[in-house]
Amino acid sequence: MSQQPVQTVSGKLILLIKAGYWLALLIIATMVAASFFLLQQTMATQQHNHTLLDIVGTQKTLSQRIVFLASATGAASRDKQPALVSALKQATAEFETNYDLLLKQTGADPQSPAKLDAKSIESVLFAKPFHLDYFSVGLIANGDRLISALESKLNLDNDGYKGGAERVNLDTSVANATLSGYAALGQRISAEADERSEKLLALHRTLFYATLGVILLVALFIFRPMSNAILRKTRELVDARNSMAFIAVHDGLTGLHNRTFLTDHFDTLIKGAHRRRERLAVVQLDLDRFKQINDTLGHAAGDYVLVVTAQRMRDSCRASDLCARLGGDEFVMILNGAGTTEDINMLARRILAHINEPIIFQGTTILPGASGGIAVYPIDADNAQDLLVHADLALYSAKKMGGGNFSFFSEELRRELDYRKQLEHDIKVAISEKAFQVYFQPQVSLTNGAISGIEALVRWNHAERGMISPGEFIPVAEKCGFMPEIGRIVISKAINEAAEWNRAGIAFGRLAVNVSGTELREHDFDAFLFETLEKAGLPPQKLSLEIVESVILDDEKTGIAAKLRHIRAAGVHLELDDFGTGYASLSHVNPNEIDRLKIDRRFVQNIHENGDNSKIVRAITELARGLGISIVAEGAETEAELDSLMAIGCDQVQGYSIAFPMPHDKALEWLTARMPKKARLTVLQGSLK
Repeated sequence: MSQQPVQTVSGKLILLIKAGYWLALLIIATMVAASFFLLQQTMATQQHNHTLLDIVGTQKTLSQRIVFLASATGAASRDKQPALVSALKQATAEFETNYDLLLKQTGADPQSPAKLDAKSIESVLFAKPFHLDYFSVGLIANGDRLISALESKLNLDNDGYKGGAERVNLDTSVANATLSGYAALGQRISAEADERSEKLLALHRTLFYATLGVILLVALFIFRPMSNAILRKTRELVDARNSMAFIAVHDGLTGLHNRTFLTDHFDTLIKGAHRRRERLAVVQLDLDRFKQINDTLGHAAGDYVLVVTAQRMRDSCRASDLCARLGGDEFVMILNGAGTTEDINMLARRILAHINEPIIFQGTTILPGASGGIAVYPIDADNAQDLLVHADLALYSAKKMGGGNFSFFSEELRRELDYRKQLEHDIKVAISEKAFQVYFQPQVSLTNGAISGIEALVRWNHAERGMISPGEFIPVAEKCGFMPEIGRIVISKAINEAAEWNRAGIAFGRLAVNVSGTELREHDFDAFLFETLEKAGLPPQKLSLEIVESVILDDEKTGIAAKLRHIRAAGVHLELDDFGTGYASLSHVNPNEIDRLKIDRRFVQNIHENGDNSKIVRAITELARGLGISIVAEGAETEAELDSLMAIGCDQVQGYSIAFPMPHDKALEWLTARMPKKARLTVLQGSLK
């Protein structure tokens, strides 16, 4: 899954979680707020009812007080009556005020049909049997009239009632009726309060259970899916982290530990072996024919061979041993408690025998042919880096012996290693000083002797050891990754020299330089090449790049072919070097991609005596001629070989029989000597007679 869909899914999940969270929070908050408001309403209702009951109780007391004060005033002496009249007046006024407040608080309406309901407050106030409103108003009116009459009698300030006190009906029957009515009103208010409270409590109970139900539903349908989604994503993250941790220390193809894990844990294994006073064997393995398998059967077959080899390594070692893949077809086994040299020897033979068993891939039998190099702790080295280097050197020694076997690190190899280390150092110095020289070997036509090209070859004249063969330092440089730098030095010097020849009018055909796959994989190789040509002033048509067949085959993962097409489109020629020794398909011999084929020297040597070589060269020559591709044979060293090539039709040759590789000054002399002589005009002196 691409990163964009993953981010989209994650964004939607986060949005869903947020929406669910806020929705649940809103629902719960709404339910809690409703419960709070209902509780507030219940408390307010109870407070209202308490107020009404307090008023009712006060009215009951005041009604009895009014009757009592009225009776006491009539029976009291004249001097005491004013005080009693004042108290009666105050009680009556308070009774009237409370009654008005009671009507306001209850909202009773004498016109309301509710007075017909025996359970209503209006029924007590305005209907039979209590007629509380009638008796309350009557009590107030009679009280006021009595007060006015008494005040007139006692000559107190009064503008009210002028009749006599005997006409005022204010006896105990009125008080009792009023008291009975207020008692009934209090019961009705209490009953309504209880009924209303019961309804509110029932509603509150329902709301409470509804809140619990909502919380349960939220938990089931929002938080549970949300928690499941979070848990699922958490597990996916944990699995991804574990997978990344596994990938970080394991090879993705074979499942073996990788170089990183080996680097991190090798020292620990060495310390453990030191503590136990045991030997530790490092076995470095390499498949002898892995490149051939890839080239002939494809990368799928190569991957299958690697997987089977890794499994056979696991089957051959113990749980305490360590198997790792360094990269490509390079493997390492770390054998703990390796025992004696003989024990290691027997174990290595068993491992190699198992790995070298045939592998069946899609009906094809493959013989990978593994080789191994062994270094032993603490005999050969006491640290991880040196043990790996020594095992690698022993592996190289086993391959030189023909492969399919193993070799122990030895003192002789140690001396070779010291020499190689010194050689690596000297190569670095030579690169920094650009000490590598360019030798030139001409290519000529057998038909007319014309120079068709000249190949640039790298040489190294060491300050102390003299001339070092390319076969000696180039493998070391390739293994150490120095070839791109060396190649650029050679290309720059060769192009500059050829540019001078071109400006001087010296014919050299085309300059051919060898380019490796490592150099072509450099991202700026084409930019470097074009810049060098431009600075030197050499036309691109005067340059050829020689590549081997494996470079074309390697394009599946590197994209080299696109870079070569770009270079060829600029006018630079491409030559397929050592043709016939690799595994290139004929589809790669394309005149739209290749300008010239170069027949390898092994087919040219003794061609006059070897009929098979003669047939091969003839077939290649006819193939190239049919496709319109030029051809050159390298390695021609004798007159007989030249004659055979001429008879076959291979016109262009390169070899010691033509010229040895020469430094630039000798090459200049050689080229100058073979330039066609210009006709010179001789002026004759004498008489015209």
